[in-house]
Amino acid sequence: MSSASLQPFNSFGVNAHCKNLIKIYSEQDIYDALLTYEAPYNVIGGGSNILLAGDLESTVLVNQIKGIQVVDEDDNHVLLTVGGGENWHNLVLWSISHNLSGLQNLSLIPGSVGAAPIQNIGAYGVEQSQCFHSLRAISLSTGLTKVYYKEDCQFGYRDSVFKKEDAGKYIITHVTYILSKKVEINVSYGAIQAELKNRNIEDPTLKQISDVICDIRVSKLPDPLLIGNAGSFFKNPIITEQAYEDLLLKYPDIVAYPANDKMKLSAGWLIDRAGWKGHSQNGAAVYKNHALVLINDGTDNGGDIWQLAMDIQADVLSKFGVEIVPEVNVWGRP
Repeated sequence: MSSASLQPFNSFGVNAHCKNLIKIYSEQDIYDALLTYEAPYNVIGGGSNILLAGDLESTVLVNQIKGIQVVDEDDNHVLLTVGGGENWHNLVLWSISHNLSGLQNLSLIPGSVGAAPIQNIGAYGVEQSQCFHSLRAISLSTGLTKVYYKEDCQFGYRDSVFKKEDAGKYIITHVTYILSKKVEINVSYGAIQAELKNRNIEDPTLKQISDVICDIRVSKLPDPLLIGNAGSFFKNPIITEQAYEDLLLKYPDIVAYPANDKMKLSAGWLIDRAGWKGHSQNGAAVYKNHALVLINDGTDNGGDIWQLAMDIQADVLSKFGVEIVPEVNVWGRP
């Protein structure tokens, strides 16, 4: 019988339940939970990249392991080990306050540090994998510890081994990043360049870049504390150049970017062009300011949001011949 509410632990704010809810503050807490409660298990960090489409017949472990520790450094770099339960943006702010570069473009991404490698979070021309060194994880089936180095993680676009063969098998306790003591700036993304120019900043500091990115994100994305959401719901689909050329003939204004020898389409453009921006149904909606964001418009049931996502998915496939898939992890599908 489901007994514990997960409403405070997911940024959509839906009222799904689980069998048991255990807060994890240390590795010992994990061992104790595995001995006390039977599988299956689910792991939640900040709860900002999940949609609970229904109740979970599982024990949910909420990662609260904290700490930011310098474990090694040389003249050029710092090796930093961070608890999986640390807030991601707090880590970015810590790095900026210590004048360490690498993470500043990832400012204000919601969620926890432990979830960052799973999703291989990225924004404004940077992915966390570019600074990633290794992580420490505990198997939920054996209780054994495993260290993953960069090559072990199979990082891709919003992807990793933890979304494929190792999905749901581990809880990430600590992540180690390599940050640079030399200020390295990446402002190639158009929106950053435009805003820096607007502010008459020619030689930006790490903090100025972070501030600009925070302001851009706030202007585009709703605050989950005010409007339930999980940021971008769908991945930008990657298609062949030929498929892109075919679409370009029909839609000269289609938005796309080169991705190696393929093209990455803007999922937001596809959803907007299909007529879904601002659409609301059964307490779920597409955000009026950003078609890639689905919001909780008054429902307690995550199944309503999942139904909207599936309707959008089917319509985009019908109209453009392109499949868009969720970036958000969907649990407890009804």
